[in-house]
Amino acid sequence: MTILLKKLFPAFLLIAIVALAGCKKTTYNFDDLPPTVKSFFSIGNTELKMNEPIQFKNESENAESYSWDFGDETKSTESNPTKTYTQPGIYTVKLKVVGAGGTGNYTRDLTIIDPDANTGSDKELFFIEYGTKLIRKISLVPGSAAETVINMTGKEAHGMAYDSINKKIYYCDFQTSNSGKILRMDADGTNIVELLSGLAAPYGVAINLAEGKMYIADGPNVSRANLDGSGYEKTFITVTDGAMRAVGFNRKTNIIYYYEVNDENMHAAKSDGTGAGIVIEGAYGYGLLIDEVHNKIYYDDRNKTGLMQANLDGTGIIKLANFTGSRGSSGITIDYSANKLYWAETNNNLIKRANLDGTAAETFVSGVNNPRGMFIK
Repeated sequence: MTILLKKLFPAFLLIAIVALAGCKKTTYNFDDLPPTVKSFFSIGNTELKMNEPIQFKNESENAESYSWDFGDETKSTESNPTKTYTQPGIYTVKLKVVGAGGTGNYTRDLTIIDPDANTGSDKELFFIEYGTKLIRKISLVPGSAAETVINMTGKEAHGMAYDSINKKIYYCDFQTSNSGKILRMDADGTNIVELLSGLAAPYGVAINLAEGKMYIADGPNVSRANLDGSGYEKTFITVTDGAMRAVGFNRKTNIIYYYEVNDENMHAAKSDGTGAGIVIEGAYGYGLLIDEVHNKIYYDDRNKTGLMQANLDGTGIIKLANFTGSRGSSGITIDYSANKLYWAETNNNLIKRANLDGTAAETFVSGVNNPRGMFIK
């Protein structure tokens, strides 16, 4: 028996040493990890016409390879490709980039027009008509009449967001304090689903498709949840004694912007809620749009009675339009195919539009009862 143990012991000891060596902890230096890969592109053309080349400007970060899908069964691996569409229509362009730090994806819809066709725009502006509790839409062709998408009686709304990939509308219902809701529906108003309930006062919602998240301007908080309403985080970002009235998201920089009206400041934070701080001081408003294509913020400032524009860091503030009355704009959106800015003048029952620098301002539609949150599809 003693001889047997002596024979077995060296083998047992070797196994124990190997096991201990396998459990050795490894220390990582996270500063040496590859930087995060981000995918993004812009377009040099001001108008997108069939049979005319479109220059794509790749603004991705930390990428080593590129895969373009132009939505018409053509592809490219060039960094900055040029593409010509031979037929009018809406094309979904996808850019996938790969680098040492991972993979990035960015998607954008392009509307290609036939300059010789006299069909006007096939795009529509969706907006909330708060006074009649309707979601309405109107063609971007001047002189068009507004149509009702759905009657939302009993559901007081201020803000909407549109998921252009899945064709879904996200809708804020703040009818009763502490019983607010976030609803989702198809673009034609059907298939309404209640995603969240019991919210304080949801005034605005923004969508982060890449991470599958939504951000909600709700009382003193910017709340966060998954797009199906699960994983709700009420106090994702909090401003003490605050009152959030709008929220926007920049897909290019992964930055959240939010408007707080008690202290009258616009804030920003990273998509994970860190790095929060004030971007624009002394701004009081209910409307906010992040233009990630031109790297601008458009917002209403009721202290300055006007529609404002600023750089993404809050610098370079200019007034684009004056408001008449005590209320400003509770809805702002852009038609990128025509580079036109649209905004609701809530107090005056108007929707107006202008060039992105505020020139050529005009009334687009009048007689809409208290228009608010809007988007273009």
